[in-house]
Amino acid sequence: MPSRTPCIAANWKMHKTVAEAGQFVDALLPQIAATQSDVVICPPFTALTAVVERRYGTAVKVAAQNMHEEDSGAFTGEVSASMLVELDVEAVVLGHSERRQYFNESDEALARKVPAALAAGLEPILCVGESEQARDAEQTEAVLERQLQADLAGVEGTALSQVVIAYEPIWAIGTGRTATPRQAQETIAFIRDVLRERGAAADEVRILYGGSVKPGNAAELLGQPDIDGALVGGASLDPGDFAAIVAAA
Repeated sequence: MPSRTPCIAANWKMHKTVAEAGQFVDALLPQIAATQSDVVICPPFTALTAVVERRYGTAVKVAAQNMHEEDSGAFTGEVSASMLVELDVEAVVLGHSERRQYFNESDEALARKVPAALAAGLEPILCVGESEQARDAEQTEAVLERQLQADLAGVEGTALSQVVIAYEPIWAIGTGRTATPRQAQETIAFIRDVLRERGAAADEVRILYGGSVKPGNAAELLGQPDIDGALVGGASLDPGDFAAIVAAA
């Protein structure tokens, strides 16, 4: 079984000015100096450069929260993979439930975005997850399999190992309701089984849990055998809370 380095990612969403982002990184770095995990900060576009400049020489990587699948063109308001690479950004979050829900991001678009990110040298953090209605109707596995198969349709063979999957049950994002460690483990183990059908590289893919991860529940969630880290929302806005989650990995 391959050894997978834990990954703890901070998704700030639409929070933090450039000044606030700089203050956060300055406060965080001393607290995580000894970590052996990969730490990823996902600031808004305006703060990418501020975070990139402060993380040089550290274990911190920087990810954008979205990108367009084309390298250039008449796409007002969009940002391409090559633009992110120019800023020394190393990864990109794709398919977050808020992008799917509020901005109509489709599986068809993600099937183009994931290969585009890989081709540019960016690490895609692909988000998948089911709604409360799907969970209650026992449709979780069907929803996840559909998303994974569609979104990864353009990813071939060993390239799969370069993709990070983030399982975020929509019913647990920002609600205070969290999947139990057992629920999270069972669902992420299912995701890995779906990936195995695409090739042996599935055992090298890091699968994160996201959904109301906090310092108080992080250790139990991250202690599960198939959970390789966390995509953290609200708790990532405070450097002390986020450092505590990193320490739990």
